[in-house]
This record gives sequence, structure tokens and C-alpha cells, in this order.
Amino acid sequence: MAVFTRPRQALVIASALALTFSATACSSSGSDTNSNADSPECAAYKAYQGSDGEKVSIYASIRDAEADILQDSWSQFEKCTGIEIDYEGSGEFEAQLQVRVDGGDAPDITFIPQPGLLNRFAAAGKLKAASAETKAMAEQNFSPDWLKYSTVGGTFYGAPLGSNVKSFVWYSPKTFKEKGWQVPTTWADLLTLSEKIAASGEKPWCAGIESGDATGWPATDWIEDLMLRTVTPDVYDQWTTHGIPFNDPRVVSALGEAGKILKNPKYVNGGYGDVKSIAATSFQEAGLPILQGKCALHRQASFYANNWPAGTKVAEDGDVYAFYFPAVDPAKGKPVLGGGEFTVAFADRPEVQKVQTYLASPEYANARAKLGNNVSANKGLDVNNVPNPIDKLSVEILQDPNTVFRFDGSDLMPAAVGAGTFWKGMIEWINGKDTAATLDQIESTWPK
Repeated sequence: MAVFTRPRQALVIASALALTFSATACSSSGSDTNSNADSPECAAYKAYQGSDGEKVSIYASIRDAEADILQDSWSQFEKCTGIEIDYEGSGEFEAQLQVRVDGGDAPDITFIPQPGLLNRFAAAGKLKAASAETKAMAEQNFSPDWLKYSTVGGTFYGAPLGSNVKSFVWYSPKTFKEKGWQVPTTWADLLTLSEKIAASGEKPWCAGIESGDATGWPATDWIEDLMLRTVTPDVYDQWTTHGIPFNDPRVVSALGEAGKILKNPKYVNGGYGDVKSIAATSFQEAGLPILQGKCALHRQASFYANNWPAGTKVAEDGDVYAFYFPAVDPAKGKPVLGGGEFTVAFADRPEVQKVQTYLASPEYANARAKLGNNVSANKGLDVNNVPNPIDKLSVEILQDPNTVFRFDGSDLMPAAVGAGTFWKGMIEWINGKDTAATLDQIESTWPK
């Protein structure tokens, strides 16, 4: 499941930044927006000029303080091109986007975090193909692994914008140093470390999959990460598109590997209770016992950095940090599970195409990165412009040529499975249902 919420700590930081950025953003639009079009600071925007005074609407799910930062990230583009970007964020984005499109009120551009939804709009003929300039910019700056998720029937619709890395295990560097534990580099080493910690009397892992109506999704990420480590990327792709059945023996094997930790009463659930407590523990709170020494490890995405209490140092020498969820066989590459949103358009006016191309450029990626709290897979992003240590590590992983990226599988599956029976099946599996029965049930619900 693609999760882009920035709760608590991040919002505090972002709110403070927004006070500064909002004034800048407000001053960026208006009749004098491109008065500096020929100035040295606008040299990088020459290719986007020629549409002075035009407006482009963008509709997405990014709201509040983050929306202010987002608008500040393209303020220089507005000043130098004279194109005014009218941004609107909505908490009802996914439902309302369909309503607006059906009602003839589609935005010019939108940021879609689900490739399945993007595919649906494209198949319905609603999206405009990306311009040659946008396509060239995207191919220059993003790996083919990423671009295939916004390519439908051979037509490319838009580049990724933001990204997240899900293949992380959170831990306490201080505790590891005190205990003499080493960061594992293989799945076997991770299991060995888990056994070592359990033998000392401590629960090695803490976990939680409660998330309101979306309860279960954190467990789907476990399965997806283990699928990527036990099968080839092609088989993973077949699994997400039903090229192989959901109860294929290879999926059974992946659940078995995840179960070695999640269903092992010696390993879970530090600070909360037995195996079944995982289903009742919120994903936001699940990793916090690391700070209390009640568990040592917590598998969760890069965005979990925002869940640590204010004052927690998130760094390689800090209170908490994360290491790459190790591969089974590192010699076969570095599989990475993640998510992101894609910049696609419902209009193809010149100014719309210019904005779409700019958002795929290194100039935009670096401008956004400098404002903090952001990860991009753009290969032109200078990691030195990424201030947050965990975001910097995420960018380094995404830019590693050995990385094999795959999008969150449940976001690729039909919603009835990916956001339905898969989530529910994981709750039942954690609560004691056996693996074969769980997978058979999910397989029976795949749309015919």
C-alpha cells in the first residue's frame, strides 16, 4: 500500500517551514512572475518559457503544510516562466478524481500513487500521452523499472514524482553497539541475529499491522519483500498480475519465510504481547518499543522516520536508524520494494506539457530535495541536497545500479484483492489461520 502520510514529527517540522515558504509561494504568482526571465537565475528555465500568463491546474492528495512545501518547490519555475500553477490538495483525492473526470472537470495534471488507477484512466482514454520532451526527460532520469508503471499499452504517460523505500529494518545503533550486534547483510544473517537476541531473553522483533479500515497492509509489505527475495523479478510481476495464482507454491514459500519471524512466539511481539498482538497494534506505534529496549528490530518503510517522538535522533549514530532489508542472495542484486506517485496529465496544452517535463527534471528534484522530507528516484538528484539521513540513504539505494525496484504489489493488484482480501487474509494469517488456507481464500477472490 502506498502511504504518503507525514504524521506528527514531520508535520511539526513542516508547519514551521510552511510559515516561511507560504509567503514565498504567494509572492511567486501574479503579473510580474517572469519579470526576471532573462536573469542568470532563470537560465535553467529557458526551455520552459514562452507560455507567460498561462495557468496549469494540479490536483493531488498532498495537503496542508506539505502542500505549501510542494508549491514552494516550483516557485522559481513560476517566476522564470510566467506559468502559474494552481495546486489543490484533497483528502478525498482518489474518489473525487474519478468524479471530476467523469463530470468533465478533470485537472490539467494529477499525481497518481496507484499504477492500477493510472492504468484505468489510460485504458479509458482519459489521460494524454506524455510529450516527446517529457518522455525524453523521464528516460534520462529514471530507471526502466520505474517508467514501466506509467506506460500502458506501449504509451508513456508521465514520470515519477516522489518515492519511498519500504525495504528497511529499523533498529537502535546505540543498542547494537552496546550489545556488539552487527547489521546483517543477508536474510540468513538476519535470522541468525534474531535467534541470538531471542536467546538473550529479549524479543528481537516488534510489529503491528493495525491501520483502521486498511488494517493488514503492513503484513502485505512483508510478503512482497520476501517474494522479491525468493523469486525472480519476473515472477514477482506475474504474481501481481495473476500470471501465477495467488496460492502458487512460490507464494507459499514467501509466507513461510515471513512466518519465521512474524509467527514465531520467541521473536515477537516485543513490548506488546504474543503473535496475535500484531493484528491489534497500530503500525504507527509498532516500532516505538525499540526506544525502550523492549525489542531490537522493526521492518517498516522510510516514512516511518516521521513516527518517532520529537527529539529522537534518526541517524546512523543516533537513537534509531534503518538498514536495508537484506537479500537472500546479495549476488543476485538488491531487490527494493517501494512506492511513489506519477505525474500524469488530462490536458496537452503547451504549458501543461512544460510543467510535466519540468517535474521530471533534475532541477525540480533538487529544488524539492533542498526543502527536506522528500525522496525521489530521479538519477539527477544530488544526494548532498537531501538533508535527512534516512531520506539520503533511501536516495542512495534507489540510485544504486544494483537495485532492482518493484512497486508495492498490493497497489498493482485489483483493488478487490490488493486493498481487500490480501489485507484481510494477512489479519487472519497473523491470528492463526494456516498459510495454505489463507492463500487459497485470497486466490478465490481474484476477479475473473
